[in-house]
Amino acid sequence: MTQAASFAVDWDGIDTVLVDMDGTLLDLAFDNYFWLELVPQRYARKHGLEVAAARDLLAPRFAARAGTLAWYCLDHWTRDLELDLKSLKREHREHIRFLPGAREFLAAVRRRGKRLCIVTNAHRDTFEVKAEHTGIDKLVDGVVCSHDFAAPKESPEFWHALERHEPFDHGRTLLLEDSIPVLRAARTHGLRHTVAIRRPDSRHPPRPIEGFAAVDGVADLV
Repeated sequence: MTQAASFAVDWDGIDTVLVDMDGTLLDLAFDNYFWLELVPQRYARKHGLEVAAARDLLAPRFAARAGTLAWYCLDHWTRDLELDLKSLKREHREHIRFLPGAREFLAAVRRRGKRLCIVTNAHRDTFEVKAEHTGIDKLVDGVVCSHDFAAPKESPEFWHALERHEPFDHGRTLLLEDSIPVLRAARTHGLRHTVAIRRPDSRHPPRPIEGFAAVDGVADLV
């Protein structure tokens, strides 16, 4: 489905809503700022480098872990970079915010009586910081972090483990997600309803999405 296409949920055909956190409910602007700006700045300061040089050193290390559990693991990067990343996230938590209409979307889904569960690749320590700041954990029925299953959402193992932990009907479950690889994994697992988020970072315009129903943000679904 192209960027110009519209999408509406048949809520009568949905029992469970699985919703991503970063880039779907919370603005990905924070994560992009944290990893692309703040971490290189602190790494440069620690090693006496120019920030541009630090970015050049870090980029291939990050890329090598993309799509793996380690990429999302705060413990891994804390050890690898020798930076206290949880404290750094908490120090800059004022940048963490909901995407437009996301809080209202969660309330609307719960009013419809649907089971609502966050499924995120975020590390539990990252989730803790974001939940403390936003109260997002109190707006849903459950939260699953991929680290709970030792497998990222991009992998078949995650979806098998999720179904054991949080049983759902493949034909009556809706996944909302900004990551195309995750959407592909969910579709391969058999989820019938998958919707991509075109604008995960509020600082940037909507992205073109091919192959999936798509909306600019979850606010478009209520």
